[in-house]
Amino acid sequence: MNSRLYLEFCIFNRISKTRNQAMIETKKSLFDNLQNFFGFDNFKGEQEAIITNILAGNDTFVIMPTGGGKSMCYQLPALMSEGTAIVISPLIALMKNQVDQLRAFGGSDSIAHFLNSSLTKSDILKVKDDVLSGKTKLLYVAPESLTKQENIDFLRLNHVSFVAVDEAHCISEWGHDFRPEYRKIRQVISNIGDDIPIIALTATATPKVQQDIQKNLQMNNATVFKSSFNRSNLFYEVRAKRTVLKEIVKFVKQNQGKSGIIYCLSRKKVEEVAEALNLNGVRALPYHAGLDPKVRADTQDKFLMEDVEVIVATIAFGMGIDKPDVRYVIHHDMPKSMEGYYQETGRAGRDGGEGVCVAFYSEKDIDKLQKFMKDKPVAEREIGTQILKEVIDYAESSVCRRKQLLHYFGENFNEAGCNNMCDNCCAPKTHFDGEEHLHCVLSLIKATGEKFDDAHIINILMGKDDAQVKSYEHDKLQAFGCGKERGENLWNSLLRQALLNNFVSKDIDNYGLLHLTKAGNSFIENPYSIRFLLNRDMGPTDADEGDEGPKHGGAALDTQLLQMLKDLRKKVAKQKGLPPFVIFQDPSLEEMCTHYPISTDEMKQISGVGAGKAMKFGAPFIDLIKKYVEDNDIDRPVDMVIKSAANKSALKVFIIQNIDRHLALEDIAASKGLTYEEILKEVETIVNSGTKLNLNYYIDEVIDEDKQDEVFDYFKTAECDSIDSALAELGSDDYTREEVQLMRIKFMSELGN
Repeated sequence: MNSRLYLEFCIFNRISKTRNQAMIETKKSLFDNLQNFFGFDNFKGEQEAIITNILAGNDTFVIMPTGGGKSMCYQLPALMSEGTAIVISPLIALMKNQVDQLRAFGGSDSIAHFLNSSLTKSDILKVKDDVLSGKTKLLYVAPESLTKQENIDFLRLNHVSFVAVDEAHCISEWGHDFRPEYRKIRQVISNIGDDIPIIALTATATPKVQQDIQKNLQMNNATVFKSSFNRSNLFYEVRAKRTVLKEIVKFVKQNQGKSGIIYCLSRKKVEEVAEALNLNGVRALPYHAGLDPKVRADTQDKFLMEDVEVIVATIAFGMGIDKPDVRYVIHHDMPKSMEGYYQETGRAGRDGGEGVCVAFYSEKDIDKLQKFMKDKPVAEREIGTQILKEVIDYAESSVCRRKQLLHYFGENFNEAGCNNMCDNCCAPKTHFDGEEHLHCVLSLIKATGEKFDDAHIINILMGKDDAQVKSYEHDKLQAFGCGKERGENLWNSLLRQALLNNFVSKDIDNYGLLHLTKAGNSFIENPYSIRFLLNRDMGPTDADEGDEGPKHGGAALDTQLLQMLKDLRKKVAKQKGLPPFVIFQDPSLEEMCTHYPISTDEMKQISGVGAGKAMKFGAPFIDLIKKYVEDNDIDRPVDMVIKSAANKSALKVFIIQNIDRHLALEDIAASKGLTYEEILKEVETIVNSGTKLNLNYYIDEVIDEDKQDEVFDYFKTAECDSIDSALAELGSDDYTREEVQLMRIKFMSELGN
């Protein structure tokens, strides 16, 4: 070997050794810092590779499910780097929680700070002094604060090690929590300094959202670390929404001592559920944006310190809350998106232990969500509709929940790996042969140019000649109406599974249009035997308890007891000279035959009874039921002991107070945004539950005295309280439905309460 080659070999060898030594030292330093600061011996998943990539100054994109340890991915490199790392975070509660944790790990109070609207001027000065002095390694900033010119000017004065964009899905309009301020982050980073590395992190990003994040942050060359979205320890279940409050209270009572989160869509429902839990001996607190910030912060701390078992919240609660032992997450209402559902359920079992996720599904709730979107711009409404449709398909499908969730996030999953960790995998299944039907559907998608969504394809198959089908002359296709006999549920089931099995793809970007994949085209050419699952029949659901009268929750009706109660009602009615329906109506008796109330408190919980009627008429019925239960050794359902705050709701109190003030019903209705029919229904519910209301001031104004006497006398001798029967007897030309309803309310109030 000549001297020059030998010299080059020596130099190369020395460089290699130096690099290897540097890598060994970096690795050693990583583990030393992990141990010294956080007390851990090993990294989780891809944390080590992610942190190494950031320390090398590379843009980094992390897609990691909740509980995977995302915060460690930027906290440790920030502690090891020169300068201050800026962490952009969407929630004040999240920032406070993480700063408190970092300080608790043994760092000084100045090692981490947050900069947001909750700080006073003196607080802000303290933060800026610590950052300028080099004491602060992590500075958490809200996106709104980041864009202020004074903060940009301040950050320019510092050495920024890197910028971490937490909850990066907020950048995308297709994300479940779009924040316009997030779209400005790239511009602000450029204004702070050149070539600042970025790490973007999210737990919930579909392929579309992932593209949006990278494009907006101009980090298309970033190293992408994508962990599986599968949370194998979580059990997923969707239930039809019936007597939901009772089911929730029963579930929580059965899991007493465990921490849980219950999500509701409205603040009002949050308050109601929290109150019901407390009435039933569960330590629960409400959490929503309508509460004072200090109250919200205290609530969060109480949950972390286990002073309360359950938080009932709107979606504002839980982002970044590091409570690893949440054992269940319940959705009182289905969320608006699969991203929201995944993120919220992901707050259960973050320690790898038990995590049960129960969601209650009702078509009425979906209708409400669709109504919320009607005033939004067309483009936003289209996006929202497509995202909501995924939620509906998920809830109604019989396919493995895990397979559906992961497919939504672009990950294929073999449902055999679910290990019966979802309700669908545990439940009996109804299969059907799909070869002929799949061939028909795929051929129809191809014949129509792959320009339509699943609803349009199903309308053709079902022979529905709506405006769109007619305008494209698809009513003239051979396939038009060919699937009517098989029913819409089969075609919905098949199209959902054609998507999950990658025979078709859905262009969510473009109205949810269906496109054939390579596998779909291949199936048309060479069909083969295949079986699919029929979607679940969710059955009738109720949006809220009390809206439709008594509910039976699926329990079997005790017909023997029912007849005994009817005989007793007839006897009591005769003694008091009243029609039987004034004592208790049939639906109330039927509910007694499924729940067996044996105390006044329990009788008050029967729909249509309430405190007034329970006190006035309840005693003989309670005695009869108690003896019947003892004689027949009946095991009463646990949910009967659930106490309800329904009769104390703010609306009912408001109505009673304003009737006492002699306000017109129309005015009471208008002040609450109700129709006249709705206010009558509310008033009737109050009266039927045993509360006496004096409506004479109003009835005397709107109904002649002779008419009043005639209707009152009719109800005294009527077999039932039906308005239709009354109108047939009295003459619908002489009385309106509202007049008869008002008099029925007066009759029940005066004689029954």
